[in-house]
Amino acid sequence: MMNQKRGSKTLAIMLVASSVSKAFGDIIKVPIQRMPKIRTQDAAGVESSIISTAAAPRAEELMLQNHMNSAYYGTLEVGTPPQAIWAMFDTGSSDMWFPTLAGASGKATHYEPNASSTSNDLGLPFEISYVDGPVAGKLFTDVVKLGSVELANFTFAAVDDTSGLVGEEALPFDGMLGLGFPGLSTIQGETFLEALFTRGKINSMVFGFYVGQNEPGQLVIGGVDPDHIASEFDWVPVTKPLWWTIELDEIRANGKRPARMGLEAIVDSGTALISGPSSQITTLMNLLGATKYTPEEVPDMDLFKAPCSEVPNMSVTFTIGGKDYTLVGEDLVVQRLDGGFCDLGFSTAAEDEWTLGDVFMRKFYVQFDFGRKRLGFALAKREGDNLV
Repeated sequence: MMNQKRGSKTLAIMLVASSVSKAFGDIIKVPIQRMPKIRTQDAAGVESSIISTAAAPRAEELMLQNHMNSAYYGTLEVGTPPQAIWAMFDTGSSDMWFPTLAGASGKATHYEPNASSTSNDLGLPFEISYVDGPVAGKLFTDVVKLGSVELANFTFAAVDDTSGLVGEEALPFDGMLGLGFPGLSTIQGETFLEALFTRGKINSMVFGFYVGQNEPGQLVIGGVDPDHIASEFDWVPVTKPLWWTIELDEIRANGKRPARMGLEAIVDSGTALISGPSSQITTLMNLLGATKYTPEEVPDMDLFKAPCSEVPNMSVTFTIGGKDYTLVGEDLVVQRLDGGFCDLGFSTAAEDEWTLGDVFMRKFYVQFDFGRKRLGFALAKREGDNLV
């Protein structure tokens, strides 16, 4: 999660996953697939289906590159002429920022205001303080393009100080596009999703996330993709419309409940793992027969492993809105290691709440309904699945 108001540090999780990974190869790249029909909702919440056309507002589909099943990112174009930048699409923050050459840590993509004829320096500072330090720069307006959808004079930050992102040079993406609610924004202007809707670029303020397993992910802004959905959506209200926060009825590990009732969870595309309060995560891992890495093995984080032979017997169930969402066996594994051990997709957090990150979202397609402040969960349909 990329936000200054909470202590959780997603980038650290990604870096740990990258440093210990041996099982996954390079970033997967495949051609984007055509989406023949897109489900949308109008302002009253009435569901419909539309065929995408150039003459009318529509949903926009974007393939997301998959970095070792721990980060999903895509390309934005900024400025005139366009400058291509790899950006992470993060439901745990609300601002858009891109590094300048000074803040790019030697990576390939960055934003150069002086190279854009439509760039406008607003003369206003920008800073977000993360756990390890600040990300800082200045506010600009410029043309921002996602796929075929273009916004002129959109406000974002050009960042020349990325010292707050420890190991940032090792990450596969450069910028950030926040998909949280306006109250979370440091910039305090229209969010990207709001601007797309108010300027008539999309039909509805919803977006759908498909998080691929060893394959690309997909973000659909303005609708969802039926090709990646294997069940009907079940809806729950957002309880704190800053993050995408929902009530979490209970959690069970192998049928036993390690956590008290009345919890909250944030659904966050920018967090690689599932995280929760230390005591509850530790109890849950004990019920699964997992052990914690030592500080010498993984410093500064609580991550867990278990014998791969035990994985088929594992299950973790999250009850949300009275419905069970169960991860079983391989759903819980982020990588297989030498020596017969498997890394599990859980970590501890300082906050007294849970975060359902990519490990959860790989199993369940999530529809984020900004307009009605609710989340919809459906079973995700992966490539090669025979689900109907």
